[in-house]
Amino acid sequence: MTEKVKVVTLGCEKNLVDSEIMSGLVHERGYQLVTDKEEATIIIVNTCGFIDAAKEESVNTILDMAELKETASLKALIVSGCLTQRYKKELMNEMPEIDGIVGTGDFDKINDIIDDALAGKRPILIGNPVFNYDKKLPRRVSTPRYTAYVKIAEGCDNACTFCSIPIMRGKFRSRSIESILDEVAQLAAQGVKEISLIAQDSTNYGTDIYDSFMLPTLMNRVSEVEGVEWVRLHYAYPGFFTDELIETIASNPKICKYIDMPLQHSEDSILKRMRRPGRQRDTRELVRKIRERIPGVSLRTSLIVGFPGETEEDFENLKAFVREVQFDRLGVFTYSKEEDTPAARLPDQIKESVKDYRANVLMEIQREISNERNSSKIGQVIDVLIEKYDGRNDVYVGRSQFDAPEIDGEVFARGTDLQIGSIAKVRVTHSFEFDLSGEVVA
Repeated sequence: MTEKVKVVTLGCEKNLVDSEIMSGLVHERGYQLVTDKEEATIIIVNTCGFIDAAKEESVNTILDMAELKETASLKALIVSGCLTQRYKKELMNEMPEIDGIVGTGDFDKINDIIDDALAGKRPILIGNPVFNYDKKLPRRVSTPRYTAYVKIAEGCDNACTFCSIPIMRGKFRSRSIESILDEVAQLAAQGVKEISLIAQDSTNYGTDIYDSFMLPTLMNRVSEVEGVEWVRLHYAYPGFFTDELIETIASNPKICKYIDMPLQHSEDSILKRMRRPGRQRDTRELVRKIRERIPGVSLRTSLIVGFPGETEEDFENLKAFVREVQFDRLGVFTYSKEEDTPAARLPDQIKESVKDYRANVLMEIQREISNERNSSKIGQVIDVLIEKYDGRNDVYVGRSQFDAPEIDGEVFARGTDLQIGSIAKVRVTHSFEFDLSGEVVA
């Protein structure tokens, strides 16, 4: 009987890419990929271990899937990803439901793990956390056919005091330009129009293998691949955001005028304890320069509240910073005390109730900002990638170049006979807190 495999992905887009490669490998092996967990004889849970909430979700998902051994057809439960890389002994000792684990650098051996698990061996394969993405491996893209993520580097060298990514993913390692372009060409040949370049620290791309900041070159090369219409950049660290990168985004019409730049905080004292590159003066100057050279750019950032030692004054200054800079998109996270990180040993840890309060306050401020910035787009004609038909009144739903998949807003466009995956020109007529609506003009 052909084994039926379901891959469950938790966490970030980088994890999604890993899952898509595992899906490609098991499909190449001859196994059948299924979406219904009740059908699966093998389930792979690709976990996230970034913060406590993610760990809890991963553990709960593993336990939920394990119940299918009693109620459905499940023979083997494999666990992969960040949680396994960090907690292999704990998982295997405390969760007998798991039949095998594989780490972040070895998931290309997934078929071997499955074989051993089916044979009752409970395999453990946890080696170097950094995966070699220059290998030519099959990939089953799970995103809609017109959009895909491409990982350009793995790991991180920044050593932020709050972050466990280097523990789970290892040192920063860039892929070669050639391997990235090969993958993009394959995706474009399958109909992918939007390429989202992702890494923990994209702006550092190339410094380890080319001794130079090569992200501008890479983005231009990707935009030249036939079939690619949009190139989107994720996780651009402010400390390495060069003038060349700004000019590249400004001048290349295929590069989305969208910058996802996690700042984490505004106050120098907090940034120093976080061990983040740059200071608030540098950040303000960088934002000013970006907006000056890239008119209409959409700036997304993420902030952490409740970092150890964050005073009421620090938080008031952070609120003022958010009001001053007027980010188009903003994500707020409460500080999570992660074991084996330097920040976990810092004094003056903040109460959870205070963290939650500060996060809610910041998001309320951002709601007002988002509303105002969206209203400024009324009357503009923007390109919209059509993603679905609303099912009534000739309304389609899509995204502009200013909105990343899943995390940002949508555009509701009234038109007729539009193709899913096409790019339409839409005149904005109404704005909402996070979304826009309008009429198709071409």
